[in-house]
Amino acid sequence: MFIDSHCHLSFPELSAQIPELLAAMSAAQVAQAICICTTMEEFPQVRALAAAHEQLWATVGVHPDNEDVHEPSLEELLDGARDPKVVAIGETGLDYYRLNGRSVADMEWQRERFRTHIRAAQRCDKPLVVHTRSASEDTLRLLREENAGGDRVGVFHCFTETAEVARAAVDLGFHISFSGILTFKNAADLREVAKALPLDRILIETDSPYLAPVPYRGKLNQPAYVPHVAAQIAELRGLSLEAVAEATTANSRRLFGLR
Repeated sequence: MFIDSHCHLSFPELSAQIPELLAAMSAAQVAQAICICTTMEEFPQVRALAAAHEQLWATVGVHPDNEDVHEPSLEELLDGARDPKVVAIGETGLDYYRLNGRSVADMEWQRERFRTHIRAAQRCDKPLVVHTRSASEDTLRLLREENAGGDRVGVFHCFTETAEVARAAVDLGFHISFSGILTFKNAADLREVAKALPLDRILIETDSPYLAPVPYRGKLNQPAYVPHVAAQIAELRGLSLEAVAEATTANSRRLFGLR
């Protein structure tokens, strides 16, 4: 059985197809999926999905790319995390990929938002779901400054950074999650990262509705496709698909406290 550790079933591309998506998950032996929150405005829908379906779980947080949305306070994040089906804070982090004419110094609002999420995770003892793009140095720096660490500190999701960043994240106690990008032809360097990491620190995800793995690349992604990510890891590491499924499922359950 597999777990999709990061998907967006509340997004409009997928939200009208929940029964079909759940049926496809079951057929593909995907036992559980974590529905990730990206704005506080979206949180009620994400939480409702998790409440309505035993195989779905939720997070609470605001994606670093989202501007002109409600800025969560520490108390708001903690209040959302009190829901027993909310298993993590995030997704949160830093993204300097689209500065739109601004400098990195101008992105202090992102860094302050990230600090708030880190502190919320520490207060409620739930893991962080970290997004980082073109910002790994600052992402790691802020995590260190906020003394983030421990066995359940969190996960760097949809990982696309270097082996050095992966090692630094693992040294802080983070897991590394791989998406369908791992199956893309131009992802040779990323495959080397997946090959070298400790298996007990690896998660798998779809990031649905985006980044569908080969052979579905370019199509709408869904949690039922996460076994293709596991199959790529199995091939890289010379393991059976069953061994990767068992390890990544155990890792997800341990990190997020899934039942």
